[in-house]
Amino acid sequence: MMRHAGLVILVALSCWWPIARAQDALAPVEARVPFAPSPFVGSDGLTHLAYELHVTNYYGDSGPLKPLSLSVFADDAKTPLLVMDAKALSQMAKPTGTEQKPVSIPPGKRTVFLVWITLPEGSKPPHVLRHRMPLETSKRTVTMLDGAPVQVSDARVLVIGAPLRGGRWLAHEGPGAAQSHHWGSLVAVNGQLTIPQRYALDLVGLDAAGHVMRAGVKDIQKSVYADWIGYGTDVLAVADGVVRSARDGEQEHPPLSPQPEPASLTTNGLFGNYVVLEVSPGVFASYAHLQRGSLKVKPGDHVHRGDTLAKLGQSGNSAAPHLHFQLSNATTFEGSEGVPYVFDRFVFLGAESEAQLFGQGEPWKATTADPRRAQMPLNDVVIQFPEP
Repeated sequence: MMRHAGLVILVALSCWWPIARAQDALAPVEARVPFAPSPFVGSDGLTHLAYELHVTNYYGDSGPLKPLSLSVFADDAKTPLLVMDAKALSQMAKPTGTEQKPVSIPPGKRTVFLVWITLPEGSKPPHVLRHRMPLETSKRTVTMLDGAPVQVSDARVLVIGAPLRGGRWLAHEGPGAAQSHHWGSLVAVNGQLTIPQRYALDLVGLDAAGHVMRAGVKDIQKSVYADWIGYGTDVLAVADGVVRSARDGEQEHPPLSPQPEPASLTTNGLFGNYVVLEVSPGVFASYAHLQRGSLKVKPGDHVHRGDTLAKLGQSGNSAAPHLHFQLSNATTFEGSEGVPYVFDRFVFLGAESEAQLFGQGEPWKATTADPRRAQMPLNDVVIQFPEP
C-alpha cells in the first residue's frame, strides 16, 4: 500500500476564533468522535493524540455550512491545545478539500476532520477533549458548534518488538500523514465506518544511501524482486501470540506494475498473503503483502516474540515490495479500528522523502544514529531495527 503521503498542516493561532462573537446560534449539526484517542509517544519524542471529528449538516434546508476554524480544548482549560484555521481544516478533511477552496458541508452530508494534537512537552494527557467550530451559513451568518466531548482513552499502549529482522527501513505513509492511504482511508462496511490503518506503517527496505534498489538498476520500471533491498527479509512476531488468520499462495505482482482496484475493502481483498496475530486480548497485529510460499505459520499456532512468520514480498494491493504493518482491535481489516503501539527500541536515522528513495533530489544523508525506546515512528522517517 505504498503511495504518495499527504502533508499535515496544523496552524497554531493566537486567536482561536477569527470572526466576531456577536451571535448565540448553535450549529444545526451532529458532531461526534466515534473512536476515542489514546496518547502515544512519537519518534519526535513528544506525546500525540490522533482521532477524527465527524460533523454532519443534518437538516436539508440549512444550506451549506463552511467551517471557519476548529479549536480543541483539554478538560476545563480556557486556552486551546490546538487551533486549525479554514485552510488547515481543508487539508485535514475527508472528503478531501483543497488549499484553494475552504471546506463546505452540504445539507445532509458529513465531513470527517482528522485531528492531530501534539501535547506540550512534559504535560500529562488530558482526560476529556471538547471542540469549538464556528460555521458560516449561506446567509453569511455564523453558528457555533460547541461541545462534541470525547473521553481520552486510558488504555495502555502496547510495547512491541521489531516486525523485521534488522536493516534500515523507511516508515512510509506513517502516523500523522492525513492524506495518506492509511489514516486517510475510511472504510464503510456493513453499517460501520472505521479506520483500520490509523497507525499503519509501510516499511520499505533501504541501503546505506537511503535507496530502495540495489546499485546498477538502469530502468526501475523493469526492476525485479532481487533489485529491491527489503524483498525476502524475515518478518517477525512482534510479541508472543496466537495466529488468528493467515493466507498464502496469492500471486505477487511485478514491482511498480499498475494495480487494479481491489475486489473488496477486506483483509482478503487488500492484504494478499498475510498473517494476523492476536498479541494481547483484543489486539491484533497484521502483516500484509508477504512473499508467496513463505509463510511458516497457520491459524491456531502459538508463536513467540522474534519467531519468523514469513518473508517480505509484494502480494495484494501493493505497488512495490514492502511490509504493511498495523495493530487493530479486530481480526479482520473490515470493521476494525487501528490502535497505537510503540516499538521497544529502534535507531532513528532522520527523515527521508519518497523521491529520495529513488535517488531523486538532494541525496539522503543519515543523521547521527539515535537510539530510541518506546516510541512510534512517525511519517517518512528512517529507522533501523536491532538484530533479534
